[in-house]
Amino acid sequence: MMGMQPTVGGSTVARMKALVNIDDDDLALAAALLGTSGRRETISAALRVVADHQRLVARALHDSLALGVGADITDPIVMARARR
Repeated sequence: MMGMQPTVGGSTVARMKALVNIDDDDLALAAALLGTSGRRETISAALRVVADHQRLVARALHDSLALGVGADITDPIVMARARR
């Protein structure tokens, strides 16, 4: 779907170019950790890591099973035995 703007929380997010100062050592370290080359690729990959992490945290906070506790946590018989 070309031409569609990304959205966050129902609001349209415009794509724009920005002039920013980025520490060369930080960029080099990020590139090494992410396996990327080039400023644009490294910055985009780093932003994806942050966004993916936020989505994972949000999902875990809203779904107790996502925390790895298993379905037994919602079984009253299992939980009653566990409290003994």
